[in-house]
Amino acid sequence: MPPPESWNGKYQAVGNGGWAGSISFGTAAPQPIARTMASALKEGYATSSTDTGHKTARDGASFAPGHPEKLRDFADRAVHTMTVASKAVIAAFYGAGPKFSYWNGCSTGGRQGLMAAQRHPEDFDGIIAGAPANYWTHLMAGIVWGAQAAHKDQPGNIPAQKLSLLHDAVLRACDALDGVKDGVIEDPTRCNFDPHSLECKGNEGPACLTSAQAEAASKMYSGAKNPRTGQQIYPGMVPGSELGWDPVNGLQPLGIAESHFRNVVFKDPDWDYRRLDFDAGIALTDKTDNGLINATDPNLQAFFARGGKLIQYHGWNDQQISPLNSINYYSSVEQKLGGSTNVRDSYRLFMAPGMMHCGGGEGPNQLHPMAALERWRESGLAPGQIIAAHVTNGVIDSTRPLCPYPQVAVYNGTGSTNDAGSFSCKTP
Repeated sequence: MPPPESWNGKYQAVGNGGWAGSISFGTAAPQPIARTMASALKEGYATSSTDTGHKTARDGASFAPGHPEKLRDFADRAVHTMTVASKAVIAAFYGAGPKFSYWNGCSTGGRQGLMAAQRHPEDFDGIIAGAPANYWTHLMAGIVWGAQAAHKDQPGNIPAQKLSLLHDAVLRACDALDGVKDGVIEDPTRCNFDPHSLECKGNEGPACLTSAQAEAASKMYSGAKNPRTGQQIYPGMVPGSELGWDPVNGLQPLGIAESHFRNVVFKDPDWDYRRLDFDAGIALTDKTDNGLINATDPNLQAFFARGGKLIQYHGWNDQQISPLNSINYYSSVEQKLGGSTNVRDSYRLFMAPGMMHCGGGEGPNQLHPMAALERWRESGLAPGQIIAAHVTNGVIDSTRPLCPYPQVAVYNGTGSTNDAGSFSCKTP
């Protein structure tokens, strides 16, 4: 904790990634989006983090078999217990509790933030939930879907050279749809690109996709679906994200997902991702979770009623968690609570064009949502936009406003397209 003379009077808890298993100490060095204890401490907050009750292992969820209490800790109990204890320690150390308590996390940390709002609405006054892995079981299925699609008919795997080919073709088709040709797609939902248009007409070569590769790409975009009912299990990647597909398009799926099915669902150390049935297997997955890890409850009324504010952000080029998942959850809250008018005073979603998972990417990907959250919660100034920046070699070379969904940044027609001041947030 900072010394009394430099404490800002507030508490900021920070989240985890993946299966957790380690405390987010971090460093105080500048980061695209600071989510570590060191960063919070540098800004004057009292702070804490938790490993959620287990240590990181090679196989992320190997702690789970035979230990349902550890899975419950990972799901939500560890964060809640940490928060209650932290506030007590802060009160004892400073002689008073924090004036405001905040959560800051991305990925698993985003899921943890939404979980706190849903199950423990009294824990935080404001929450930053970045790229949340909140539909955990179906996210795991979506990752395996991509791996199966890439390996169904070898050589279906799309090598890096072909991913670049695909990405360049997508940009040629859709980059200029927003009126600005800058290598970033402002709203990928408007992009209708068919990867089969790149299929080789004759022999395979570096300038075309095989039919298996084109089909794999098509399934990456479509997302996981039940083969019997056609029901969407989890949304797919969006056009523009292709350069980050290696985690699911590589030789193995992202280990987080394989570990979930191996250790939590099937409890079989020899389970192979190629065996997952997207009908019966997903039904078993949902039954096994039974609402434990999934943080999909749209009823945030208790959190909002206390004055709680929630800022959620997600990169459109996220290569691990579909950005459409964030839109789906935000829309479910609107539907549950009676529409956007009843939600936007407490909850805003910001989609970041060109940003990958929790940062990085070709678009403006560095932002400070905590400052916007504090102004909202403490001064009643709702964020009409959040300025994001792109940095090359330590120098800011472009800025762009991130707009509250469903608004998008629209070029005003004059001024540099690398300057946020040249754009306005408007509803499409």
